[in-house]
Amino acid sequence: MKLISKLSALTLVSLLASQAQARDPAEILDRMEQAMRGNSNYAEMTMKIERPRYEREISMRSWMLGRDYSMIIITAPARDEGTAYLMRGNDIWNYDPRIDRTTRLPSSMMAQSWMGSDFTNDDLVRDSDLIEDYEHELLRTEEYEGRQAYVIEMIPKPDTPIVWGKVKMWIRTKDYIQLRVENYDQRDELVNTMRLDQITEFDGRQLPARMTVEPADEDNKRTILTYKQLEFDVDINEEFFTPRNMQRVR
Repeated sequence: MKLISKLSALTLVSLLASQAQARDPAEILDRMEQAMRGNSNYAEMTMKIERPRYEREISMRSWMLGRDYSMIIITAPARDEGTAYLMRGNDIWNYDPRIDRTTRLPSSMMAQSWMGSDFTNDDLVRDSDLIEDYEHELLRTEEYEGRQAYVIEMIPKPDTPIVWGKVKMWIRTKDYIQLRVENYDQRDELVNTMRLDQITEFDGRQLPARMTVEPADEDNKRTILTYKQLEFDVDINEEFFTPRNMQRVR
């Protein structure tokens, strides 16, 4: 009986330790990135930019490897075809095929609009690191659109070139899928909201197929990013992500 009691106590301690680890905000964010991105991935997407007087649609392909490598190639419309963006470590490049020129982008441009959309360069190319560049706090667990979700607040560390004063993120407790992101300015005012929905199976994973970004202070403006194809653990390495390769990949 004493042995059973000791084993039960050890099991309880192990379970509590596991739960505590799962509720650590940095651990939750790490699991979210693994669920959403994997070790590497390939995607085909369309982005629809909606404005009061016009609409614009962009098609693209992307490759990602870990947290340090990503490449995006525009495939349509024709006037933007071949335009490319590359992240390799701390370096970000843009290739413009119309003038056959590759430009290195400074960190100050990461907060600017990507291709005229409501996404920023940082949203798409991901220059900032969710784990290393922020202080994290798990605010609570709550029901969000019928699903239990962790609500995590992230404050950029002082020396990071991040424009936001604060970021709040909703992550589903069941499988660490990202559901919502709110970006705030330095005055703690909401700038925009990203909603992730239309959960779909991609390569054996249940993930949001649609991301919608809406500015907080502008009516009838939004950008919708829709995944058409998403594959994980693709066979690529660091040598794929080079400025020269931006001009070759189509």
